[in-house]
Amino acid sequence: MKALTNLVNQTLAWLTITISTVLVGCVVWQVLSRYVLGSPSTVTDEMARFLFMWVGLLGAAYATGLKRHLAIDLLTMRLTGKRKACSELLVQLAIAGFAAVVMVYGGMGLVNKTLSTGQISPALGLPMGYVYLCLPVSGIGILFYCVVDSLDKLKTLTSPAA
Repeated sequence: MKALTNLVNQTLAWLTITISTVLVGCVVWQVLSRYVLGSPSTVTDEMARFLFMWVGLLGAAYATGLKRHLAIDLLTMRLTGKRKACSELLVQLAIAGFAAVVMVYGGMGLVNKTLSTGQISPALGLPMGYVYLCLPVSGIGILFYCVVDSLDKLKTLTSPAA
């Protein structure tokens, strides 16, 4: 399981870095074309918006895997042993529930709806369903990390030493 987690971590890190690099290039070109050339590029403007969606959501999945996501853990910090593991397990289940229902299920519904209606982006001509695919993809990543962390917490809860 650790090897798979490392593979997912490396893949998400590589994707996030690559998308961020392309995003910065798009924004720099947009600024240059607007202020230096006097003719703003609509293609890079739209591409930057879409890439920003992807990098934000993939970055959220990656941050979840590294346990660096936003957390209010005042209660959990005061707990120890099995109580702490139980509290952390409940948090993971809540995150997994949100990721499964809103991001994966709802995201796939959005992707299917936009693909079936044939919505395409104005400047790039991309089917919008592919743009919105960032929701279920990142939701699956978050779910993966929640399962891995929940299994770890269950081991802590079931071990006699905790």
